[in-house]
Amino acid sequence: MSSRKILVVDDEQSIVDLVTAYLRQEGFKVHTAMDGPAGLKAARTLKPDLVVLDLMLPGMDGIEVLTRLRRESDVYVILLTARSEEIDKIVGLSVGADDYLTKPFSPRELVARIKAALRRLQSGVSTANATVMAFRHMRIDAGSRQVWADGEPVELTAIEFDLLKTLAEHRGMVLSREQLLQLVWGYDYYGEDRVVDVHIGHIRQKLGGDRFIVTVRGVGYRFVDEEA
Repeated sequence: MSSRKILVVDDEQSIVDLVTAYLRQEGFKVHTAMDGPAGLKAARTLKPDLVVLDLMLPGMDGIEVLTRLRRESDVYVILLTARSEEIDKIVGLSVGADDYLTKPFSPRELVARIKAALRRLQSGVSTANATVMAFRHMRIDAGSRQVWADGEPVELTAIEFDLLKTLAEHRGMVLSREQLLQLVWGYDYYGEDRVVDVHIGHIRQKLGGDRFIVTVRGVGYRFVDEEA
């Protein structure tokens, strides 16, 4: 992972310095920005492998940066927020964040999440000869990371694709939120499982409803399309 570029966008110099030190110790190439416009420009020009983005930024807040960035990139984004309100987390996920941490946070936990995300993304890149899962109404190509529903292509973000693929690989089985966090995100969220619900909602919206992913109340989610 030593060649991976991480962009850290935060207006608190102490946090930038701390996160940068931890990431460079792990061999990452770290770039930083201290406000929203500079962060958006850096993301566009540097093409980082992952972005750590603060919610509260001068010039342009993190939500606006993320909204604009998502129009042109599916780069993995971890949102940082000093707020504890659930609505802030949901809004961040709704506009395209893949993950989030609430300040104050452990830099070791942030590094662990970054490494887990990059391992997952690398695993996806290395599946050139991966099998194609064919169902009655859906086709999932793990190699090209493409999805078709009723013959029509479906545009999914990287995390959405991995979540759908994981459910499809366990077709008919009910997977809990905790299981999905471990299988897709690669670590335990310590109870912060709302992230799964938000991304499931995004997938359903893009698939035109909940006919492929059903909710098993009090347990989790199940993929239900029949094999072709």
